[in-house]
Amino acid sequence: MSTNTVYLLLPETVLVLVATAIYLGGAFFKLRDGWTALAIVGLLLAAFALWGQPLSGDASGGAATGSDAATATTSSAHAAVSKNPADNPLIVDRFSQSMRWLILATGLLFVLFFWRSTSRGEAPELVGSLLLIVAGLMIVVLASDLVLLFVGLELVSIPTYVVLYLGRPTHDAASQEATAKYFFLSVLSSALLLYGFSFLYGVAGSTSLFEIYATLSKAAPDARGPAVIAGLALILILAGLGFRITAVPFHFYAPDVYQGTSHGNAALLAVAPKIAGFTALVRVVAVAMPLGAIGWQLALGLSVLTMTVGNLLALWQNNIRRMLAYSSIAHAGYMLIGFSVGLAATSVDAKFLGNLDGLGSLFFYLVVYALATIGAFAVLAYLSGDERQIDGVDELAGLGGTHPWMAAVMAIFMFSLTGLPPLAGFWGKFTLFLGALGVDSAATGPAHNQWKWFVGLAVAGSINAAIAAAYYLRVVGVMYFRSSLTVPAARRGLGAGLVGALCALGVLAASVDPDPLIDQANRASQAARATFAGPAAPADAAAAVTKTAGPQSAPQGTRPHPHNTAALVDRHR
Repeated sequence: MSTNTVYLLLPETVLVLVATAIYLGGAFFKLRDGWTALAIVGLLLAAFALWGQPLSGDASGGAATGSDAATATTSSAHAAVSKNPADNPLIVDRFSQSMRWLILATGLLFVLFFWRSTSRGEAPELVGSLLLIVAGLMIVVLASDLVLLFVGLELVSIPTYVVLYLGRPTHDAASQEATAKYFFLSVLSSALLLYGFSFLYGVAGSTSLFEIYATLSKAAPDARGPAVIAGLALILILAGLGFRITAVPFHFYAPDVYQGTSHGNAALLAVAPKIAGFTALVRVVAVAMPLGAIGWQLALGLSVLTMTVGNLLALWQNNIRRMLAYSSIAHAGYMLIGFSVGLAATSVDAKFLGNLDGLGSLFFYLVVYALATIGAFAVLAYLSGDERQIDGVDELAGLGGTHPWMAAVMAIFMFSLTGLPPLAGFWGKFTLFLGALGVDSAATGPAHNQWKWFVGLAVAGSINAAIAAAYYLRVVGVMYFRSSLTVPAARRGLGAGLVGALCALGVLAASVDPDPLIDQANRASQAARATFAGPAAPADAAAAVTKTAGPQSAPQGTRPHPHNTAALVDRHR
C-alpha cells in the first residue's frame, strides 16, 4: 500500500480512529451528550479531509469547483494512481467522491437521529458503530479490488448488528429476534457474494476490477467458457447484494426485522444497505463486467418482481414500520429500473434533464429516496415515547390537529415517496421511466427488440406508482381526516425532530430545483463508466469499441458504449 493510498483513505481513517476513541472512552467516562458531539466532530474532520482530495479522472468536463479545484495542486502526488489504476486498490473519481459526500451527510443525519435514543451507558457503542458503518460505506464506493470491497461491506454489516441490538429503547424479545434474523441472513448473503467473487477471480486470475474488466473484454464473442463463468458470477452477486437492497426474492427478512426494531434502526436498514448494495452493483456488474443481454434481462425481471411484490403487500399492512419495509422493497424495484437501463447501455435525449442515463437516474433516485425515508422514520421516532413507540398507522389519527408541523412534514415525505408532482420523488420516478422509454428502438442485431421490454418496464413502473399511492395517501388521510384517539407522546428529543426538518428541507430543495442534483448524478455516472476504459483497458478492445460505437455512428438519443471513454467525453462536450 503506497503513501498515496493512505492519503486517499484519510477520511475513513479519521472515522475509524474517532470511533475507536469513543469505544474506549465509553469504558472510563460517562458523558451525557459528549459522545454524539465527538461523533459530529469526527464527521466534520472527515469532510475536511475529503474536501481537498484529487480525482483520478473525470469524464464529465465542466469547470473545476470544490475538490475538483484541488486536483491541480495535488496532481503530482496522484500521478502514480492515474498512470496505472490497476495497481491501486482505490478508485477516486467523481462517482466515488460524490457518493462519499452523500454518505457523510447521511451519517450526520443518523448520528443526530440516535441522539438520546438509548441509555447513557450504551451511547458510546451505538455512536461508535454508526461511525464505522459510515467508514464502511465510504470504503465500498472507493474499492477497485474485490477483497477491499468485501471488507467494506462487512464493515457495514457487523456494526449494524450492534446498532440493531442497542438502538431500541427496551431490549424486548422482538428486538432480539430482529437482530438474530438479520445476522444469520446477512452471513448467508456474504457467503453467496464471496462465491460469486470466486468465479470472477477464477476467470481473471486477479481480484482487481480493472483486470476482471480487461479479461472479459478480451474474451472472444464465441468463447463460451468466460461467458458461462461470468453469468454464474452475476447470478451469485445479484443474490448476495440482493439481500442488502431487499430485492425479491431476497426480501423476506425485511418486514419482520423492521417491525421488531425501532424507527431509527429501520431507517438505517432502509438506507445504508441500499447505498452499499447499489454502489457495489454499479462498480462490479454495470461497469466492470461486460455481460451483454443477460445482465439487463436479469435486472429487468428483478425490477418488475420487486416493485410489484413490495407495493401489493404494503397495501395490507397496519403496522407502519412493516408498511415502510414493503415500501423500501418497492423502491429497490424502482432503482433497479435505472440499473437495468444502465446495463443496456442506453440513454434518453432529454437536455432539460441533463441527458440523464440509467445509472445517473439511479443515483438521483437514491438521494431523494434516502431523504424521504430517513425523514419519515424521524417523524415517527419524534412522536414516540420513552417506553412505547408508534407502531400502527391508526396511532397517527388526528396528527394534523395535535402536531400540525409534524403532520405537514410527514405529508411531504409521503407525497414524495408516492411520486406526486412537483416533489422530488416525482422527478426521481420521471427520470427512471424516461430512461426506460429512451432505450434505442433503432438498434439492430441481438438488441433490436430490447426497447419493447423497456417500454413494458416503464408501464409496469407507472402502474406500481399508482398502487403505491393508496398506502402512502392512507397515512395522510389518517393524519388529517380522522379524529385523534390518543395524543402522541413526542418525547424522543430534539435530534429526531431536527433530522425530520432537515430532510424536509432537502426534499423541498430538490423539488424546486432538481437540476443541480441531476447534473451531479449524471456526471458521477459518466465518471464511473469512464474509469474502466482508461489505461487498464486493452487497446484492441478499446479500438474495436470505437469503430463500432463511436460518437458519429451512434443514433441520435442514444449513449455510446459505456466503456468508450473518448465517445463519452466527446458527447458531453
